[in-house]
Amino acid sequence: MTSIPTAPGWATAAIDEYLDYQGGVRNLSAHTVDAYRRDLCQFFDFCGRAGVTDVDAVDRRLVRRYLAYLDTRGYARRSIARKSSAVRAFYEWMARRGLVVANPAAAVDRPKPEERVPRALPRRGVIGVLDALVEDDPITLRDRAMLELLYSTGLRVSEMAALRVGEGTGEFLHVRGKGGRERVVPVGRPARQAVARWEARGRPILAGPDAGDALWVGAKGGRLDARGIRRVVRARLGTFPHALRHSFATHLLEGGADLRSVQELLGHVDLTTTQTYTAVSRQHLRATYDRTHPRA
Repeated sequence: MTSIPTAPGWATAAIDEYLDYQGGVRNLSAHTVDAYRRDLCQFFDFCGRAGVTDVDAVDRRLVRRYLAYLDTRGYARRSIARKSSAVRAFYEWMARRGLVVANPAAAVDRPKPEERVPRALPRRGVIGVLDALVEDDPITLRDRAMLELLYSTGLRVSEMAALRVGEGTGEFLHVRGKGGRERVVPVGRPARQAVARWEARGRPILAGPDAGDALWVGAKGGRLDARGIRRVVRARLGTFPHALRHSFATHLLEGGADLRSVQELLGHVDLTTTQTYTAVSRQHLRATYDRTHPRA
């Protein structure tokens, strides 16, 4: 893939105003706003190279050409669908404000992303890794606390990186998630104990003056950001933090939790997002049926 270009000058003001609205009024995260910016800059760069010189000059045919262009460049259907949605949402906002006559992307079919079943880690594998982290050095104390809390709560990596000292040791954790939405998540006893050990015996040794009140601290004493947390999970589990979020949801469903409760714990606004985990749960049900039913 080539690097994402900048938008042409004639589109910059409209993009900036739209993103100010998304970040300021809708309170979307900086990460989401940056993703919108990249998608819109890429689209309007394509439009500029096609001879367009005004935001209102984009038509439905050009939007379709852009999506076809992305397909020929090897973008995954999920990425194309996201970029299509970014263009559609931008022009919906422009049309509501009377800045364009109509939304040129409104009648363009959005590509359906591939069905991707979340890959959950085996229960025994997760627990085995956690139970093996028995050393009392600061790094091991931190890593176990981090992994225990991720698996216990299903937090997003950005939510983990935002935690402060004192959070994670109580029975419930107050989380500010996407769009500033708050939720309350129970914390299991092993996670509470691991975080308490890290705070008492590990963090005071590692924390430097730049750590502030951040819960997670790196080997050099500074606060650990989302990238650093990903590195820890990769080193210990050979995967990404989101795999623990998948495992959290899947293992709850397999244990009998209802979908609405899992939706609340994950912080999903739309239940259909949580329903992607039911395919994994069905695999568990099928295996249980095959193993236990006399006529399976």
